[in-house]
Amino acid sequence: MKILFTDLDGTLLNNNSEVSAGTKAFLNEFLAAGNKLVLSSGRPKDSVLEVKNNAGLTQPGILLICSNGALVYDCDFHKPILERTLPLSYVSHLQKEADAIGLHIQTYTRDSIVCREEDEEIQFYRRRIHLPLILADDYTSALNVEPYKMLAIDLHDRDKLLAFCDRIAEWSKDKIQYIFSNEWYLELFVKEAGKGNAVRFICDYYGVPLSDAYAAGDADNDISMIQAAGCGIAMANAPQEVKDAADIVTRLDNDRDGLAECMRELLNWF
Repeated sequence: MKILFTDLDGTLLNNNSEVSAGTKAFLNEFLAAGNKLVLSSGRPKDSVLEVKNNAGLTQPGILLICSNGALVYDCDFHKPILERTLPLSYVSHLQKEADAIGLHIQTYTRDSIVCREEDEEIQFYRRRIHLPLILADDYTSALNVEPYKMLAIDLHDRDKLLAFCDRIAEWSKDKIQYIFSNEWYLELFVKEAGKGNAVRFICDYYGVPLSDAYAAGDADNDISMIQAAGCGIAMANAPQEVKDAADIVTRLDNDRDGLAECMRELLNWF
């Protein structure tokens, strides 16, 4: 059995945020051969499930890595098999530090987004992530469980995100990781999470050697996953630092079935 870990945006999904017919055909063959598919994303679970359902991926053998590895979800049994959450004290501290520089930051209940106001950043985010919105001045008051992650967004001033990184650098040691998933999104989650740690967990859980794991992505938050798998794949549309971390770079980009073509070559499926 082999396991394919694949990022969504910019990797498995084309520029219309869809799984193309060609890529879907490959995934059908891959699963039918008794392998496992892991949809790996910074997105919350319900958003990853929406992608899965829209693509018609209803076969057994599919798992989800959500919120950058803070949650691993087994779709066959409809339950989490790994959870790594942020303590509420961390949520309060990060909200305070973001508020101090006027930076949008949000967190999540199990099925909703929590943020202070319906600003430009949350409107942009919800164009793709179709979750309900809860507005709250104090995020911990709106949370009934510890969240899997927080997300800071600035659509116009990346320097503000970098300044936030500087503000929390000393405090964050041995507490959290923070990493960009694109130019505007800074993901924050506990040290024990991360896509790479989730890859190692899933391979150990199923007794599959890392040498039989493939991991594909296009962004900074995919690098740990690409490095953890036996075969790390960077998309042709990925920035250079992601390509440098990979074993293979696809010939085609995400809008031209680049991952499917690459995997067929690696598996000698022609």
